[in-house]
Amino acid sequence: MNEPDGRHSDGKSSEGRYSDGRYSDGRYLEANPGWHLEDAPWKAEQALALLRTHGLQPRRIVEVGCGAGEVLRRVHAALGPGTEADGWEPSPQAAALAQSRAAPGLRFHAAPLPPVPSGPPADLLLALDVAEHVEDCIGFLRSLRPHARHALFHVPLDLSVQTVVRATPLQVARAQVGHLHFFTRETALATLAHAGWQVQAERYTAGSLDLPPRGWRGRVARWPRRLAFALSPHAAVRWLGGFSLLVLAQPD
Repeated sequence: MNEPDGRHSDGKSSEGRYSDGRYSDGRYLEANPGWHLEDAPWKAEQALALLRTHGLQPRRIVEVGCGAGEVLRRVHAALGPGTEADGWEPSPQAAALAQSRAAPGLRFHAAPLPPVPSGPPADLLLALDVAEHVEDCIGFLRSLRPHARHALFHVPLDLSVQTVVRATPLQVARAQVGHLHFFTRETALATLAHAGWQVQAERYTAGSLDLPPRGWRGRVARWPRRLAFALSPHAAVRWLGGFSLLVLAQPD
């Protein structure tokens, strides 16, 4: 779990792009049994809610860094018969977990990225809690542009006043869950734009409020965060942290 974000992302990996071998040598799975499956229903619902809001009904989906595959399984099931979905995950442990979720129209691949399509791109690409793990995050985001007409990105907003002052949460995010980059809302949007993505919509997600707290700090911080977010979402995110950004974008 990523303490600054309230919940950790699905430990993603991309061979040759990540800081060390924790995603492939078993260390990450040992520290995080189940690969954060408990958060998958919430994360899938965040993605589906944004798609519904904008009237999108994708029939072909690609997820890069699908982890254990439960988010993609739920999105695929919710979109109904005829939806084709492919998840890509290079971590052998996560890919093995994902394979158990394969079904008609739902496939998983033990590889970092899908091949560049020779025909029409997919309708939707998912990259949920991935970019912060990648050494060359701008190059990585740019490389995703040919794969889909729309993309959903979920980015933890690790940087807030309290995480900078305390410092420890950022150290934990790097040491325990492999975050190499720390974002605010503004820097996340600027990074996507620099990588060639045009933002169509954005919204905060509040794992620190919606999901059961882990540890006493999460329980103590929940009510101040809830009150501050109700009064001023931008201020709550900037000062207290515990939120992520969900972005709908199109390639330029």
